[in-house]
Amino acid sequence: MPHIALIEPRIPPNTGNIARLAAAANVPLHLIGPLGFSLDEKDVKRAGLDYWDKTDLWVHENWFQFRDAISRQRCLYFSANATQDYRSAPYTANSVLVFGNETDGLPARILEKHPEQCYRIPMPGDVRSLNLANAVSVVLYEALRQLGDPAGASVPVAGDMDAPAPSKAKKGSRPRRPRSRR
Repeated sequence: MPHIALIEPRIPPNTGNIARLAAAANVPLHLIGPLGFSLDEKDVKRAGLDYWDKTDLWVHENWFQFRDAISRQRCLYFSANATQDYRSAPYTANSVLVFGNETDGLPARILEKHPEQCYRIPMPGDVRSLNLANAVSVVLYEALRQLGDPAGASVPVAGDMDAPAPSKAKKGSRPRRPRSRR
């Protein structure tokens, strides 16, 4: 199963949401320090709800400790500044999906040293980047889908021949419009 790694995360609710994602997908989460908060903070706990005990959490004091624990060959790096599409990444069962923090992104030294292992989520709109928790979700579920993992296998992709056809409305029925809330 792939792993998720966050380099020096800064925003407690993002990290809590990513921990919940890791628990839901049953994948390990690596937090690489220094962290911009304490794991005891209420915002982190609130966002992770009661899933922290279900999260396979690894905390590394710094980048060097992470590098000593995880082979660089396993790492796939994700950044808005990379050039390769995340869908073309060579995901393997032991890939480590590495993300930079919310303010600085992936460190430039990684982009410069490992450009062949760096990927981006294309965004045709006029937006600089996605929220970190959203980006991690997109990449993780693409990795799981490509690996045929049950957590991601049912995620259809546009143009996927095996995707279920949309259901047809009954003849004479009209789609309901959502009621406006006042």
